[in-house]
Amino acid sequence: MKKYDITGMSCAACVGRVEKAVNTVEGVTSCTVSLLTNSMTVEGTASPDRIISAVCAAGYGASEAGAENKTSSESSGKLKDKETPLMKKRLFSSLGFLAVLMYFSMGHMAGLPLPSFFEENMAANGLLQLLLAAVVMVINQKFFINGFKGVLHGAPNMDTLVALGSGASFVYSTYALFRFIGAQSAGNSELIHYYSHEFYFESAAMILTLITVGKMLEARSKGKTTDALRGLMELAPRTATIELDGKETEIPACDVKKGDIFIVKPGQSIPVDGIVISGHATVDESALTGESIPVDKETGSNVCAATVNKSGFLRCEATKVGEDTTLSQIIKMVSDAASTKAPVAKIADKVAGIFVPAVIIIAVITIIIWLICGETAGFALARGISVLVISCPCALGLATPVAIMVGSGMGAKNGILFKNASALENTGKTEIMALDKTGTITLGQPVVTDIIPAEGVTEAELLTLAYSLEKQSEHPLARAVAEKAEETGITAFETENFTAHAGSGITAVYNGRELRAGKSGFIAIPDKMGSITQKLSEQGKTPLFFSDNGRFMGIIAVADEIRPDSRLAIEQLKNMGIRVVMITGDNEKTARAIAAQAGIEEIIAGVLPDGKEAAVRSLSKQGKTAMTGDGINDAPALTRADTGIAIGAGTDIAIDAADVVLINSRLSDAAAAIRLSRATLRNIKQNLFWAFIYNIIGIPLAAGMWIPITGWTLTPMFGAAAMSLSSFCVVSNALRLNLIDVHNPKRDKKIKAKSKNIQEEKSMEKTLKIEGMMCGHCEATVKKALEAVDGVEAAVVSHEKGTAVVTMAKEIDADVFKKIIEDKDFTFIGME
Repeated sequence: MKKYDITGMSCAACVGRVEKAVNTVEGVTSCTVSLLTNSMTVEGTASPDRIISAVCAAGYGASEAGAENKTSSESSGKLKDKETPLMKKRLFSSLGFLAVLMYFSMGHMAGLPLPSFFEENMAANGLLQLLLAAVVMVINQKFFINGFKGVLHGAPNMDTLVALGSGASFVYSTYALFRFIGAQSAGNSELIHYYSHEFYFESAAMILTLITVGKMLEARSKGKTTDALRGLMELAPRTATIELDGKETEIPACDVKKGDIFIVKPGQSIPVDGIVISGHATVDESALTGESIPVDKETGSNVCAATVNKSGFLRCEATKVGEDTTLSQIIKMVSDAASTKAPVAKIADKVAGIFVPAVIIIAVITIIIWLICGETAGFALARGISVLVISCPCALGLATPVAIMVGSGMGAKNGILFKNASALENTGKTEIMALDKTGTITLGQPVVTDIIPAEGVTEAELLTLAYSLEKQSEHPLARAVAEKAEETGITAFETENFTAHAGSGITAVYNGRELRAGKSGFIAIPDKMGSITQKLSEQGKTPLFFSDNGRFMGIIAVADEIRPDSRLAIEQLKNMGIRVVMITGDNEKTARAIAAQAGIEEIIAGVLPDGKEAAVRSLSKQGKTAMTGDGINDAPALTRADTGIAIGAGTDIAIDAADVVLINSRLSDAAAAIRLSRATLRNIKQNLFWAFIYNIIGIPLAAGMWIPITGWTLTPMFGAAAMSLSSFCVVSNALRLNLIDVHNPKRDKKIKAKSKNIQEEKSMEKTLKIEGMMCGHCEATVKKALEAVDGVEAAVVSHEKGTAVVTMAKEIDADVFKKIIEDKDFTFIGME
């Protein structure tokens, strides 16, 4: 994908012309042009020279976007609003000459005294008006240059309409002036009276000035839409302090290389991403995550560029520099989102492609009809000019991109990154939210929840024994026990002959006694502990059993706890009318326990990594589905879903596969992303409605259709004012998105659910009765075999219930399932 800067565009018609020109270049697979950022994104194998030539041939300018190693500060400089100051100069100059022009052309109507020479000499007054109007036209020559250049290239645009309107007023007024002078010479009083009222020089100048007012307001508002992106770019520190030959040396941040050791003192910004080698500090990460509470950093902690060291000293090793830092990736995502198009913009693009030629034709027809009706040439021309100047393709072109830019910027401020405009639009259409359990609903870090010593054993004794055994194991559950012991201040004793027994537990020897840790069956458990074990399992906890030389010592339960905000997030999703489904590889009992804690009623349990993709595919057939996950095994499902949402703390593969990234790793941000998407889509629809309705009402009014009925007329000057305000209103409406609190659920509304629960589709779901399954491995074997059958979308297998619930896309005979199950050495009982 390559980016280009485009110059010379003024409206949606220009966007369409550039896209059409580039799409005809051999090797181009897709092309997207943004009027808001004056940029173009091209995919394909075509060379930059051929693409630039195609754009130039269409009448516009093009150049490759900045070099890859461009710093954030340089990018920020490019985003600075350079257009508004130039517009201001043009506007103030135009207003100065227009004021003088209005005084000489219409001052007498307001009772203002004119110099006697000009009051008595209408020809001199007319010539002065011509000169003043010509000066205003020269000041605003850009409209004429771009407008007529577009005509020459067969691509008329908004500037063409303005140039034709203003130019027609000026040319006709010049014609009337010379006819007036001729009539004076001939002494024809009738023609003198007629042509003295046919000067429209002030209209020619007023049209240009009012359009410039609108363009300046539009440029200023467009500049505000990029505030979020520019703010991110300006976060990047300019310098870094690195260790060089044993000394602290200050260098530009862009010169830091991977592996360099850099120093961060209190009050300084961290220049690049890195890992803390030594030191301890409190770091403010609010610029990237939106979290106001500083985070403690110590040896081994990761740090990100643009975060600020509030207190303490850090010595870090650079791990990601330049375009690879978290900040640069965020900037890239926001920028990419702004340069892509939302599907909803396609209607506006189609209309814009034919809009300008259609308006010119309507203006010509309007003039002809009024002349046929017996009106004067001046009256007919005024109606045609009004049609030209009131028509606004610019509002159509800006309706979508300004909302996308503000929406994606708001997301970035709140730690929600939309990778493209389509993701920003589709997220809000979500009807079903599929959630991975581990690392998404839960923290993904097992912790000790219960310590239950046997009779005659203290908690400290049990924990000391457990720590002495588990500290030598690399198993996640063992680490949870070790962390708990370290928090409590327990000291382990040294063991020998440590042995790990795969799938069962571990053993070690201490003072000649055999110590054991593991699951039931590996350790003899007293009968009275059976009910406790059952209760722990029902709560979704994993019980670990310990013994000392054959004596049962007790149970330590470990569980992957749910995130603090998971229940609230799921409740908010439900309040939005979204059906929430949990997908997990855990057995059904554990899955039900976690689901109950999180407030989820529907689960799909016992799912293998490839089964998640099948489950999401099945859900997608029932409604727009979003999948939220964090692991490598979630990547296929994230890709399959209508919208993939990745937890920021997850794997790079999951983040790459997703459409939306939640930097803060909070599930509640998934609800916030949907909330923001809905608000943005609503804003886009409002903008498009305004852009269309404005033209639908304005063009007939300008053409004079209401004159026979109500007598309403619209002068070219008022038409120009209306055109100026239309674009300004669209951009201003988009800026309202900055006022939205994406985490506030008070205004959430339920969407009309089009989806059906899996359980409701009785005709396409069957329950198979199976004997012989003893463990999770058996479940996985049966599940994989069933889901390999053509027509099976998903299978939920439980060895405890002896069932397999199969969701099918078509009817499948029981004999097919019987053969599959018996081939795996299990017994098929029947199908219900």
